Amino acid sequence: MGMTPRLPLQATWRDWLAAARPHTWPNAFAPVIVGTGAAAWQHGAHPGRALLALLVAWALIIGVNFANDYSDGIRGTDRDRTGPTRITAQGLARPGDVKKAAFLAFGFAGLMGILLSLWSAWWLILVGALCILAAWFYTGGKNPYGYRGLGEVAVFVFFGLVAVLGTEYTQAHAISWVGLAGAVGIGAISASVNLANNIRDLSSDRAAGKITLAVSLGERAARRLFAVLTMIPFGMTLCLALVYLPTLVGLLALPLALQGIRTVLRGAQGKELIPVLGLNGRAMLVWAALTTAALLYGARQ
Repeated sequence: MGMTPRLPLQATWRDWLAAARPHTWPNAFAPVIVGTGAAAWQHGAHPGRALLALLVAWALIIGVNFANDYSDGIRGTDRDRTGPTRITAQGLARPGDVKKAAFLAFGFAGLMGILLSLWSAWWLILVGALCILAAWFYTGGKNPYGYRGLGEVAVFVFFGLVAVLGTEYTQAHAISWVGLAGAVGIGAISASVNLANNIRDLSSDRAAGKITLAVSLGERAARRLFAVLTMIPFGMTLCLALVYLPTLVGLLALPLALQGIRTVLRGAQGKELIPVLGLNGRAMLVWAALTTAALLYGARQ
């Protein structure tokens, strides 16, 4: 199906780990951290529910990464890409095994999500089911929305709004404008990581008929959008500081974000863009941790 297997069935545990794409894991951890901070601001933080939310988000992002590896691999989209190991496209693992790994991760996320929902609000089971469907159909199915320029929108919604506000709600049983500011900030910079990945793969995606947002906008506009999305959390910091000044500590993550912006705006190509994924992931995680630390401190005053 368009694949050109090179070393059949030689995947090591390091290959599987690379296919799980650890550089994307901050996209799962950061929203739970910020959601817990928002819950703490409402005096509702709950460590047990926070841990379950973290496991849900982590399993979901691993599942979506394996699902993308499988779906893009069998379509031949990954044949000429740079970046992390693609164990399906490179013939390192059976496509069926990669698909099973994705569904095992989704299954674990679903189980943890059910436990969390029963511990907080049962109807969140429906939200969890929608998250799993969105994760699979990003590149899976006959008409994946990731091939229609909606990948960044989905990341903003599910790893921003849903993850942050869902985490806050399961602990505090309410959502707040503090949580909303955190959700917008995390959703935007998380989407920027996805956009950087698609800028890197723009030429190969266009050739394969994968119409990502970067392909639709064109390279110049996509790079500018990356810069805007990366800066949004720091705009949210200024909004949060209007209520609680110590949240300005989140600005300490700005140097990491600016490194990524400079790299992208100067026109870096291919492998030169790979470090940007890590830079923005670290910037997101640092921003989330510092902002949450400020909120936790403020809630105790």
